[in-house]
Amino acid sequence: MTHATVADMVDGPVTRRWTDQRWLVDNVIEANGIDWDQPRSLYLNAPCGPEANADFAGVRNGVKMFADISPAFQKVARHRQAKAETAEADGNLVTARENYFIAAIGWGAAQWPLHNAGPTNQALNQRKRDAYRKYARLADHRVEEVWIPFGDDKLPAWLHLPPGYTGGKLPVIMSFPGMDTFKELFVAQYGDRWLSRGVAVLALDGPGQAESRVLGLKVSMENWRKVGPAVLDWMETREEFDLERVGIFGNSFGSFFASIVVATEPRLKAAAVSATCLEPGFNTIFNEASPTYKRRFMYMSGYEDEAEFDDFIAKLTWEGHVGDIKIPYLVVAGDREELCQLKYVEQFLDALDTDKEYVLYEGSRHAVGFVPSANLGPTPTIMIADWMVKRLNGEPMESRRHFVRASGEVVTSGF
Repeated sequence: MTHATVADMVDGPVTRRWTDQRWLVDNVIEANGIDWDQPRSLYLNAPCGPEANADFAGVRNGVKMFADISPAFQKVARHRQAKAETAEADGNLVTARENYFIAAIGWGAAQWPLHNAGPTNQALNQRKRDAYRKYARLADHRVEEVWIPFGDDKLPAWLHLPPGYTGGKLPVIMSFPGMDTFKELFVAQYGDRWLSRGVAVLALDGPGQAESRVLGLKVSMENWRKVGPAVLDWMETREEFDLERVGIFGNSFGSFFASIVVATEPRLKAAAVSATCLEPGFNTIFNEASPTYKRRFMYMSGYEDEAEFDDFIAKLTWEGHVGDIKIPYLVVAGDREELCQLKYVEQFLDALDTDKEYVLYEGSRHAVGFVPSANLGPTPTIMIADWMVKRLNGEPMESRRHFVRASGEVVTSGF
């Protein structure tokens, strides 16, 4: 049985704001619950389906402070792991795979509050991988464990092929999570937005993200500039992919990482990013938002000293890299974005000398959705998938802005 100890919660980078404001974070969580900074329990629940609703309701009820988060998700994961194993032993394989999937998401979510790669994080990561591997064996579509050669290391990934695939060349999406999420979360158990449209998904943890960080890879501009060539070289060895239809998707901090990948890999054909983190130097997210963000990114990039990290992060930018991008680009954000001031999104769009679309949802914060504009207007995740399929199929587009009002009305204008 795996438990997060006091040492697990304390060990890791130390920042001034985390030290000074830890008491405040706990009080905010007590007052507002686990979703105090973003709708974490909702987006973790979504790919699991309604079967997991009660699990996540229990997490929301049980988390009263930061230290409660990992144990709460471990409880979900242990319960689902046991149900999966019993179901498999009884020959109920659909029930087994559903529970293995939910268990994997639980184990992965339990890793998020741990800002070190110590024994507990390593154990949780292995439990996540084991549960997901068992889900993959029973899934309703082909799911393959993949390791992308990356210098002397390897990038962990899962390859998903659409249900019913029997051969031929498929369009494929390279998918990256953000700071707080992990690759397993971005392909839904049922009705996945990419797979249901006949698009294969290579879901990766890039350098510094989730499993890659546990394995020792860290965030750096040098590492991320190598990701695109490494992945596309691997894709060229596979017979399933149409290399004329390869896209990329990045969410939250993955929006920045994906942009660096696009800037260094000309074989990509279209890019979409959402929940933008595009501020050069990232002052807003690391110095004005919840202190958990800076502490986590110091862990992701391998820094213990805050002053050294500040020097590092000041140089982390898309500036000077994205001007040569020539593929269609979609940027999706909320007009109440609190982690990246929208003026920096505008600067990013100005720097893109290519066909581009910008969709802004009224009333939405960083995690785009969960507001009337996203419910009554185009559903963000579905809109992104439809846009990407059209681009990979070669449909032309015009550079446009779209503002989705709370009523669902979409107001369109040019750049």
